[in-house]
Amino acid sequence: MKFAVIGGTGLIGSQVVKDLNAAGHEAAPHSHSTGVDVISGQGLDEAVAGADVVVNLTNSPTFDEASPAFFRTSMGNLLDAARKGGVGHVVILSIVGADQVPELDYYRAKVLQEELLAAGPIPYSIVRATQFMEFMDAVMSWTVDGDTVRLPATPIQPIAAKDVADAVAEVAAGAPLNGIRAIAGPEIFPLDELGRITLSHKGDNRTVVTDPTAGMFAVVKGDVLTDKDAHLAATRYADWLS
Repeated sequence: MKFAVIGGTGLIGSQVVKDLNAAGHEAAPHSHSTGVDVISGQGLDEAVAGADVVVNLTNSPTFDEASPAFFRTSMGNLLDAARKGGVGHVVILSIVGADQVPELDYYRAKVLQEELLAAGPIPYSIVRATQFMEFMDAVMSWTVDGDTVRLPATPIQPIAAKDVADAVAEVAAGAPLNGIRAIAGPEIFPLDELGRITLSHKGDNRTVVTDPTAGMFAVVKGDVLTDKDAHLAATRYADWLS
């Protein structure tokens, strides 16, 4: 099959392209660097023309109140281009528990993206993933204060980006779900404990202090960012660290 992977040069997209081509499909990456702009629509019609499947892995440049406008415009432009191009399946990547954390602008924006896709004219699949292992350093950087990192004990089920990409490629190559597939890592950790494990592995002497008010995950209630019924990936956090 022929795939157009929008956002196909990023962390997940580049691996999705690699996976699909390795499986014998024809997958082309598209992004700003290849002349495709999902906000202005520039290059979109050409990018998706003749594709059987479009995988949309573009992301908002900010996580704030501007993010809903990004997803509203980008999904509208992409669905219009896909409809004109005769595309039969559109796939997006979203977040496990996004609909349970309305306090976060970005999570509300991802739910909006899901809703626009589901209401659109083209068969679709939504892959919801738990938090990426690759994001742990960034999460800690938000709340670092000298030699102290403040983190809440929010339950997290980290998944490796490669496992996410493999799952997206698998869904994209299959029949449209017209629904959601949840994927997650094999282990659940409190976020503060995950911070301590990460720093210890790196030989970083900073101290993690448990602070229920620290960072964006402080607003998360309970274990909504985990999913014990999800399709579980194989990579454990300790193995990923090593």
